[in-house]
Amino acid sequence: MQILIGNCRYGNNLSKNRFAARNDANQSEIVKILRSIPGVTVATGHDDILIGVSGRTYWFEIKSKLAVSKKTGKVLESAKKQGQKNLEATWTGHYAIVSSLDEILEIIGVDDK
Repeated sequence: MQILIGNCRYGNNLSKNRFAARNDANQSEIVKILRSIPGVTVATGHDDILIGVSGRTYWFEIKSKLAVSKKTGKVLESAKKQGQKNLEATWTGHYAIVSSLDEILEIIGVDDK
């Protein structure tokens, strides 16, 4: 498994030279735990996290717990930037906006225990 984290440059139909403005508060803790999983490599330079597992790539935008609805447990639409909404609607590969390590591990099918 390989994980890359930080700012990222995109090409083609995505905005060129797009960079993350800042990391959400929970990102550093998520990265710390992911790094503790054997076989995981983490490097900065992408927006927010790209994870490679068994030949598949997963792209995650990590939002703060403050951006999560207490009613539904999902990231609030109002917490998503327009570009993130556009990616959710049009990106043909994997792209998910999450707020926890558990969500990521469930999606990629990895148990951190």
